[in-house]
Formats: sequence, structure tokens, C-alpha cells
Amino acid sequence: MSFFTPPREPELAELSIADPPEIWRSLGFDVDEQSNLDIGGVRVRLGVEGDGITSWSFRRVNAMGSIDGLPTPVPRIMRPPPFQTHPNGATGLDHVVVLSPDFTRTAVALARAGVELKRTQVTDRGRQGFRRVGPAILELVQPTEPDGSETHFWGIAVVVINIEELAERLGDHLGEIRPAFQPGRRIAELKRSAGLSVRLAFMSPEPP
Repeated sequence: MSFFTPPREPELAELSIADPPEIWRSLGFDVDEQSNLDIGGVRVRLGVEGDGITSWSFRRVNAMGSIDGLPTPVPRIMRPPPFQTHPNGATGLDHVVVLSPDFTRTAVALARAGVELKRTQVTDRGRQGFRRVGPAILELVQPTEPDGSETHFWGIAVVVINIEELAERLGDHLGEIRPAFQPGRRIAELKRSAGLSVRLAFMSPEPP
């Protein structure tokens, strides 16, 4: 007798971000003594060299250190860290955004690594593609006006329980709360005044 085994899907395991852990703590995130921030089953390693997001790691992919120039090392943890709620109400990653000057080239590279995009669309923001990678969504964007010649990480969006309470906590560092592209949700972007090099947005949870 044979049993059907569902395919093993790629899963985002880690992100490395150059910003100092002290800034993330000031924003209300729990960061351990090793500069690790665990959120929604993803380990975020802070304080690495560089600027913004410097690399990502996946479980169950065919990447050999890079995907279209995006550093993709083997993850250093084999199991997801425990889920937790941070003091600022953050519970998980909603999406990770990658910008590319050549959508087709990057999409092909992702597919070769086992991260084939599941949905694409063209909007006034440019060409977009999406794929769930475990606890988060990968969003690939070719902007109508590219901001560089190389594929690069752009930023992340974090889910928080109560975006109004977060706005009170962060004050002038948080931008205007506005409707998100996802129906029934709202989003606010962290301003550069907060001191991060990575672009960070906060989103309300998915509606029930």
C-alpha cells in the first residue's frame, strides 16, 4: 500500500539585517543577548555588516549560496524558533519584499531554487509576483522606475496585534496608518527618523 506524501514546500528560516539590536529593542522587539530576534517562526540576526537586509536563508530549497545575486546561505537553525508576541504587539512577518530590474530573470532563478512564484500581477507600482514561503509571503517587484541595476532586498512587513497601540508607542517615528492593499487590513511605515536602514512596515492582522 502506498500513501500520498505532499511535496515539501520552501520555508523562510532566517534573515540577516545590519541594524544594531539596540534600535530594534527601542522599537519594542525582544532581542536576545546574541542579537537574535525571533518572530513568527523566523530568526532575524541583527547587527551584521552591511546595510538593510543582507541575506536570507530557506529550508528545503536548491539554492547554492545565492539566488539571482541575493545571498542565500544555508540556515544555521534547522527548526523554527518558538512563536512569541513582542512587547510592541508584533507576532510575525507578513511579507519580505525583493526588488528586481528584471522580473523574469529573478523569477526564473527563484523557480530553479524551488521557490516558484504562484501569482503575478501588473499594477501602477510595477510587475509583482508572490509566493508563500512558510510563515511569510515573498513579494517580488519590478518597479516601473527601478532604483538600481541589481536585484536586492527592499524591506519587510511585520504583523502587530493592535496598530493603534503601536502608533502611540512609536509616536512621530511611525507614519500614517492607511488601508493596505490586502482587503480589511491597515499598514503604517516606520520613518527613517527611527534610525533603521531596512524599510519596515507594520500591518494589522488578517481579518477573521
